[in-house]
Amino acid sequence: MKEIFKTFKPQHLLIKKYVDYYYLDIKPDNSINEFQCFPHFNNTISFYRSHIRSQNGEIIFSNTDLALQIFTPIRQRVLNVIQRGEVHRVVIVFKPLGIQQFYKDLNFANYITSFEFLKEYELQEIFCTTDTDTLALSLDRLLLSRFNHVENSILERSILYIFNNCENFSVAYLSAAIGISRQHLNRNFQSFLGVSVKKFHEIVLFRKTINNKLFENPKRNFTELAYEFNYNDQSHLNKTYKNFTADSPKSFFNKGTVLGNQDIFWRLQQ
Repeated sequence: MKEIFKTFKPQHLLIKKYVDYYYLDIKPDNSINEFQCFPHFNNTISFYRSHIRSQNGEIIFSNTDLALQIFTPIRQRVLNVIQRGEVHRVVIVFKPLGIQQFYKDLNFANYITSFEFLKEYELQEIFCTTDTDTLALSLDRLLLSRFNHVENSILERSILYIFNNCENFSVAYLSAAIGISRQHLNRNFQSFLGVSVKKFHEIVLFRKTINNKLFENPKRNFTELAYEFNYNDQSHLNKTYKNFTADSPKSFFNKGTVLGNQDIFWRLQQ
């Protein structure tokens, strides 16, 4: 089997409402692979074919073990990932509040490493193909079999408001628009998403600047980027990137690598 990294979209209309994209990551000859992922408002379930997770968080290939299933919540800080040995994983990237439509009674504010999101026979199905069209159909069907719509109008309206008013936002304006107190609003965000309203907005704005710079206007300088997204000035933008990535915007973009054709931008360690 050759090395593969592909992103691909759901095909079912209902699943598209809640899943941003899937990706397939295969490294048959991997010895050690280390990379950094940066803050994101999406969350994921990673399915590793035959792996274990060590006490320090490393993902290690183990031919005698069953699949490893890991839920990663909304990221507020840099996530360091180390994969040792052969890699074969399939990942579902959910939109905010997406995973709640398929799985119940779990705390999605934290990492989950001991829950069976898919049965063993279902995992065998998704690991037996590298054709992304076939894989998308399988993942769509498996999620549809678990679909049970959960309505949370406060969070749904709040998330939509934040995305639509990202450059001119305040928690006070949002709480007034939704008609609830800031305290109640923050409790909802912390309980269901694991972050405060303010932090969620900061992450959304941060990811919007990344996507703009990478995919929409690569030649735009950072002063223009700061102005476009209503940061006070470039110094404010620099501070945001420093907080989220430990780097300046220039260094961050120079060191990162786009993978697939969605918004994956990781720092691959050499």
